[in-house]
Amino acid sequence: MKTLSAIFVAILILIASPAFATDDNTATESFAAQLAVNINSADVETLTQLKGVGEKKAADIVAWRDANGTFTSVEQLLEVRGIGPAILESNRDRIQL
Repeated sequence: MKTLSAIFVAILILIASPAFATDDNTATESFAAQLAVNINSADVETLTQLKGVGEKKAADIVAWRDANGTFTSVEQLLEVRGIGPAILESNRDRIQL
């Protein structure tokens, strides 16, 4: 019984240990980076992963890129038909150039 109690206490100490704690900001940033979309190289399917961007808007992004060259700023997305400030802001942390 003493051995079982000692194991239980050891497990509790390990669980509560700061060494096993995670930094929520780092985890969130890492998650956002995993979901990042490069608007200069993404295809239609990848662009649809952005919030508020369906196949039509994604195709418009690709068409804009084909006609104008690569995006030089995230704000240039506003030049794409159907992309407004709300869509841009809801995806800003995920967009890469």
